[in-house]
Amino acid sequence: MSTAPSADGVQPAETLLARALVGPAGIDENEEITGRILAGARDLFVREGIHRATMEDVARASGFSRITVYRRFATKDLLVEAVVLWEFRRYFAQFLTDIRSAKTVEDRIVVGFVSALRTMRGNSLIGGLLAADPGSVLPSVVGEHGRTLATVRAFLAGQLRREQKAGTISTGIDVDMVAELMTRVSTSFLVTPSELVDLEDDKRLAAIARQFLVPMVKPA
Repeated sequence: MSTAPSADGVQPAETLLARALVGPAGIDENEEITGRILAGARDLFVREGIHRATMEDVARASGFSRITVYRRFATKDLLVEAVVLWEFRRYFAQFLTDIRSAKTVEDRIVVGFVSALRTMRGNSLIGGLLAADPGSVLPSVVGEHGRTLATVRAFLAGQLRREQKAGTISTGIDVDMVAELMTRVSTSFLVTPSELVDLEDDKRLAAIARQFLVPMVKPA
């Protein structure tokens, strides 16, 4: 499957996160039965774990027959991918909603950093896996030759390019490198616990972002 370049000319990497930005082909999440199956599967995965849950369990959780579930999702792998895509799209949507409330580019960087960590950790599926079994999440983040990180970087770089076009940051700023560094800082906090930073303290996270991340978009 190939993805088209974004409006900013960025070619997303081929990962779950990349497909989360454009949506899964052939799946209508707004269709009632499909939506109920996804919601039922998500709740089941949170309670039982992805590996323990079966398609029969999903059918019971969503209130449909196993045949109905298989008509929408031919395999469990396809269903799991659809649920994860659904969750990540909610994450990206929340990120964009949060930064719209900020009036300056500096505030958008601060709000975006706090939002990214809060939304991901607060997500009962993704955040639950990070808390309960980080070893199962880490390979998907840093593996695949860094393609998942590259997808998040491309998304963030696209936002920074919009800031450049709007004249809020200098055109001399290397937005790809800034996005790379910001993504790696956020990811490290998510996958590696810190003794210095309480990730539940939004004010502390905001102060860190303002002190260390905001200067990245200021001309040297």
